[in-house]
Amino acid sequence: MAGADDPTVVATSSASPRADRWRLATRTLHFADGPAVMGILNVTPDSFSDGGRFDRVDAAVEQAFRLEQEGAAILDIGGESTRPGAPVVSVDDELRRVMPVIERLVGRLTIPISIDTSKARVAREATAAGAEIINDVTGLEGDPKMLGTAIESQAGICAMHMRGNPRAMQLDTRYDDVVGQTLAYLQLRRDAIERAGIDPERVCLDPGIGFGKTHEQTFEMLRRVDRYLSLGRPVLIGHSRKGFLARLTGDPQRDRTAATVGVALACAARGVQMIRVHDVAATCEALRGFAIAGGCGEVAAVAAAERASRPETRRQERSG
Repeated sequence: MAGADDPTVVATSSASPRADRWRLATRTLHFADGPAVMGILNVTPDSFSDGGRFDRVDAAVEQAFRLEQEGAAILDIGGESTRPGAPVVSVDDELRRVMPVIERLVGRLTIPISIDTSKARVAREATAAGAEIINDVTGLEGDPKMLGTAIESQAGICAMHMRGNPRAMQLDTRYDDVVGQTLAYLQLRRDAIERAGIDPERVCLDPGIGFGKTHEQTFEMLRRVDRYLSLGRPVLIGHSRKGFLARLTGDPQRDRTAATVGVALACAARGVQMIRVHDVAATCEALRGFAIAGGCGEVAAVAAAERASRPETRRQERSG
């Protein structure tokens, strides 16, 4: 992946204003009053945290509605585990896992559906069925047809940094400057995606927390997470329940919800636009309290207070 493995490549463009919206296929998400929460729905038998819990369609659909009720602004559905060492899943198997769930949810779920895939055919069929986001851990580089699929779908696009692939990503975690090099990669992918014809307002970027990085590198990326905002596109952070959080709990077997929420609040304070988590209720409740107390700034505090005084409203608008 261009820029990801070259220690001499650093981001060179001047900082852009922080992005405050993300255009999807039929609506726009807004971030002026704090981050949106992306709820994770893995319909896999082997994901690192919840594999096998929602691999039946009925269980997955029930969980989707639960995550929406808990406050998720986006539902991210994945049919292939990206944990370190995870085996490759065929296109047909991935489609068999995700499509029945998407088809049951479209038209019933009020929040947008994201398809977490690196396969163009899966993305094409999911967006044709009504998914509004393509979330690709390979930065739209893993499948040569993905970029064309993304352009055709008019979906929102999330491009992530990952060195190699999930099978081998932890074998080479050498960086001279992990933040500078991941930032440079995302800058290159942003520019390539937009030159290909994707509207800049449809592009989101993800530095790939825990994907081919050591725990120490992950901590450094989180401490300097505001650097990624200089790319002028919404930034997604996906840290939920990951192994580096066991360093904070001191016990690999201990529940990581509190640590996950703590990192989410730190990201919110730095201006991150989207946070991808399993524990939606805990994260949303903490973010509401954080915002209303001024943690995301005065504008967000006023908006949070107004929302608290009336029925829940979603931060999105339809766009035709």
